[in-house]
Formats: sequence, structure tokens, C-alpha cells
Amino acid sequence: MKLISVRRKTIVEKRHTIRMGELTTKVTYIKKYLFGMPYKTLHKYRETYYGEIKDSKDCMLFV
Repeated sequence: MKLISVRRKTIVEKRHTIRMGELTTKVTYIKKYLFGMPYKTLHKYRETYYGEIKDSKDCMLFV
């Protein structure tokens, strides 16, 4: 078993933008694991409808 590993996981989430309203998109998380437990999120990004890769900070979580 590795002590430290990095994994990528894609989850479908509902997001909300001011310009588009509710948006269901795939968000990819890159996390660092220590002894198999998630330790830190290194980066998260999403792919737009047009194929662009955007950082998830420009989009709010839908409540």
C-alpha cells in the first residue's frame, strides 16, 4: 500500500451561474490521499458545453 497517492474523480454536480442559471455539469476533483484517506483537494475543474476547461471558482454551488 502506498503512503501517498493522487487520484482523479469525476462527479456530476448542480451548479448555479448568474448568466445561465442552473447548470448540471461534471466536476473533476484531484485529491491527495494519505494511507487511503482523502487528505487535501489539489484542484477541481469542470468542462463547459463547448469543451473548454474552467476552474470551478467562477461557479457557485446550487442551493
